[in-house]
Amino acid sequence: MEFEEYKKHVDNASEILKALCHPTRFCIVCKLLKHPLNVSQMQSCLDISQANVSQHLSILRSRGIIKGEREGNEIFYSLSNEYAKQLVKVFFNESDIPE
Repeated sequence: MEFEEYKKHVDNASEILKALCHPTRFCIVCKLLKHPLNVSQMQSCLDISQANVSQHLSILRSRGIIKGEREGNEIFYSLSNEYAKQLVKVFFNESDIPE
């Protein structure tokens, strides 16, 4: 691997790790490992405000960790980054994550 390609890979991994360092964002990613969720579903399982959930989703989206797909009036979020999925699986088996 060329140095520039290696540096780009390291920088990308670092950004993903920084985004996942916050407990709420890590919890969101864990939940999305099981299945897509909308903001209301995340809000109820995280016990935080809708505005707070949206702020965390914005950070995860900007790092390319999640994506949103509109279904009617709602947006369902899912994981879009394989590296982030693998990181979560280092800490949790999918069966260990509550619904």
